[in-house]
Amino acid sequence: MKLKHTFLFTSVIFSGVALLSLSTVLDGCKSKTDSPYKLTGDTIADGKYLVEKHCTKCHALVPANTLTKDVWRMHVLPGMAKYLGISTYGPDFFKDPKDTGGISIVNWQAIVDYYKKLAPDTLLPAKRPVAFVNDWAGFTLKKPARANNICFTTMVAASPATGKIYTSDVMSAQLTEWDGQFTSTKVADMPSPAVDASFVKDERGIDKAIISCIGRMDLVDFPNGRVFNVNLSGGKQAPEQIALDLPRPVQTVSADFDKDGKMETVICGQGNLKGGVFLLKQGADKAYKQFTISERPGAVQAVAQDFNNDGYPDIMVLFGSGDEGLTLFLNDKKGGFTDRELLRFPPVYGSTSFQLADIDHDGNLDLLYTCGYNFRDSRILKPYHGLYIYKNTGDLNFKQTWFYPINGATKAIAADFDKDGDLDIATIAFFADMKNNPAEEFIYFEQERPMQFKPHAVPVSKYGRWMTMDVSDLNKDGKPDIILGNYASGFLFQPNFSPSWDERQPFIVLENHIKE
Repeated sequence: MKLKHTFLFTSVIFSGVALLSLSTVLDGCKSKTDSPYKLTGDTIADGKYLVEKHCTKCHALVPANTLTKDVWRMHVLPGMAKYLGISTYGPDFFKDPKDTGGISIVNWQAIVDYYKKLAPDTLLPAKRPVAFVNDWAGFTLKKPARANNICFTTMVAASPATGKIYTSDVMSAQLTEWDGQFTSTKVADMPSPAVDASFVKDERGIDKAIISCIGRMDLVDFPNGRVFNVNLSGGKQAPEQIALDLPRPVQTVSADFDKDGKMETVICGQGNLKGGVFLLKQGADKAYKQFTISERPGAVQAVAQDFNNDGYPDIMVLFGSGDEGLTLFLNDKKGGFTDRELLRFPPVYGSTSFQLADIDHDGNLDLLYTCGYNFRDSRILKPYHGLYIYKNTGDLNFKQTWFYPINGATKAIAADFDKDGDLDIATIAFFADMKNNPAEEFIYFEQERPMQFKPHAVPVSKYGRWMTMDVSDLNKDGKPDIILGNYASGFLFQPNFSPSWDERQPFIVLENHIKE
């Protein structure tokens, strides 16, 4: 885990962002002529060599047994062929005689034969180490009135200061505020669905939220995402646009990165093949300048914290597509960041969330990690999707110590829900096995003993399909409550399945009544 490239800020003031396409990165593979390799006739040996040589230049190795033969042959390999200079025509591959770069058609066919021989016909489901307990686990269901239309809730976020809930929906895209009695008030009309709210106070102590509007929900490279500063104290003040032309921004975090006494904002631009991590800084003239920290697409979540204890905030970012992994951007105190790769994951994982928390009480922040985005080329249930815990053995060196399989795991949040001094975990799974096992859409993991969890399948799957989740003490009783947002339709990937959940319930609250 050595320190790698240093990223200097490239300024962009209220304009489109200079982006690096993942396809540009992968075209680097195509532009290099295939070096001589004499096939041995051993399908496994030849394929293993060629895969490790060519397919790991741009992402972590994908083992053959992580996908089925059909998915490899009909979806993944045709999708990757172009990056190695191979063309497709229906189910067939061929090499354009004019294309001298990339891999030879003979070597490419050796890769195809390798996956055809080693990949399984089907993926067997993972065996759960501990069976579900089907109960409410001490939570009580609360919910607002049903909506008139189908709900496509893209965000639920609770203000720690007021306990009010803020939501957004694809159809209206407005930012809505909900009080403790679930009375709703429109805060503002937004140009596209809000997917993240970061709550802050300005220099006058006024409650505000930095709102990320994604632009397009679907995976396309159309940079029309925007970020706004929204006044939550009432009145008719219009949202202040602070960034535009962003590639599907999904989160912001704030910190004083340059130690000038003012807060800056980091944006995760997830994008598709284009994306990046960007920083917004407000100048003396109140105008915002945008800087590029990384041009790598796929950023799904960030945490700002002083990880090396030098007095300057750093940024840890999870990338969830293409070159998946967890990267630490260390503040160089000179206006830039130096990156350190902490973990890499195969691109079939679909990394979705992470949290740093001292799970084992040894003084080091451990890694809570979920993977399960399942709407790209390989839309099948995957036994390696789920909830992981990586122990921090020191200096942010992470070692996997625990795994619980959850199809399509989307998010995990650790908190001491039962107030017994250790951390429990709440999880949602948007791409769960809804056809055969809808209970895994929401699971509450009660930590009974160190690193031993009792999974409660709380029966809420009939009330919605949970794309988003937040945890906050809404009623100020000292116990964290859970909010689940219902994205009720679309993104289905299982054949012969019809949803039976409530499509008009915008969100639900699981009020915490766990006995201490």
